[in-house]
Formats: sequence, structure tokens, C-alpha cells
Amino acid sequence: MKHRKTKKRTNRTRKPDRRRRSPLPAIRFSPTAWAKLLFLRDYGDTEVGGFGIAASTDLLLVQDLQLVKQTCSLVHVAFDDEAVANFFDDQVDAGLRPEQFGRIWIHTHPGACPEPSPTDEATFERVFGRSDWAVMFILARQGRSYARLRMNSGPTFECEIPVRRDYSELFPGCDPECWEEEYLTNVHPEQRQPGRPLSAFDGFDWDADWFSDDPDLEGDLL
Repeated sequence: MKHRKTKKRTNRTRKPDRRRRSPLPAIRFSPTAWAKLLFLRDYGDTEVGGFGIAASTDLLLVQDLQLVKQTCSLVHVAFDDEAVANFFDDQVDAGLRPEQFGRIWIHTHPGACPEPSPTDEATFERVFGRSDWAVMFILARQGRSYARLRMNSGPTFECEIPVRRDYSELFPGCDPECWEEEYLTNVHPEQRQPGRPLSAFDGFDWDADWFSDDPDLEGDLL
């Protein structure tokens, strides 16, 4: 009787494919920035919005959140035009580049759903469609979050990205008293008036001053 030759089985593990695509970039918050965002989200009953202040060497690491004067309701945030302009001027005077303070739009939802509303989508398209890149980040009351990165230069694309807390660097302690003062100074719940626009940025003149194509002013995103 002839014996059939059988192939010897081995338990070799497959080597990882180095050509696989790298994971998506994540928007990350320092512990202090995240604690401040939670405080501002829960202090009142309305939405609240602001701008993420990113690290100079890592534009997706949010180290602070800055509010501007705004009128809010349960379904929208409307920023004061002059306050936004002054905020931008102050950040430039402090030595920050526009991509550090004018690319990450942060706001909260009082309910449990963090998905962007039609108003959010229209605002993101109109206001940030001319910038080289931007992030829309939403944090809902019960902890769920939503983040989307949009690239408008080079290979354009748009996708949801992960959200993480970053503990890799030293961070200062929480300051709820200062945060409360900032909230009360800037956030003003409104009495809804028929026909009033619901956009956070309606009326503000978003010229190319803040979205310069000058390579000396624009940093690398990733």
C-alpha cells in the first residue's frame, strides 16, 4: 500500500502587512480642556459653542476651549460677530497661528444625540469650506461625541475621526470658578424670535484673512 504524502502543518503566525493603511488621526483633548468642556456643557440648559485651541506642534491636540459672546437656545448657538473678530485678533496678538485657533469648531448638544443637525451641516459647509482643513466636534449631554475632519486642500476628503483624551503631557488643574465666570460673561440664553437665523456664524464676515493660502502662515496638519 502506498502512503500519501501529507503537507506538514505549521503554526506560523502571519506577519503584519506593513503596507496596510495607518489608522485615522484622532482629535485629542488634554484633561484640562476636556474637564472644562464638560463643565461648560452641563452648566446651563442650552447649547454652548467655542473654538478649540490646539498645540503648536500638534493641531489635533486641543489644549484649551475658548468661548466668545453668544446667544444660545436648545437647538442653536449664534456667535456675536464683533466678539469673534476680537477673539481672532487676540489670538494672533498672542502669537498663535490661525490653524491653532480657527479650525476646530466645538459645540454641545443638550440632548443625548451628538449627530450634527442640518443647521450644523450648513454652518460647517459655509464657514469652513474655504479653510484648508477643519474639524466639527459635538459633545452631547450624556457623554456621546461626534467628530469629523474635513480636508479641502490636496487630496480632499471628509470622514469621522476618533475622539480621545490625552494624558501624555503635564497639565494644570481644573478651575471651575474661572470657567463659571467665562460662561456667565459670554453665554446668553435667548427668547426665540420668529425668523431669526439659527446659525452660530450668520452675519460674520469670514474673508480669506483668517484662511490664508500663504504657506508661511499655514502649518502641517498631521
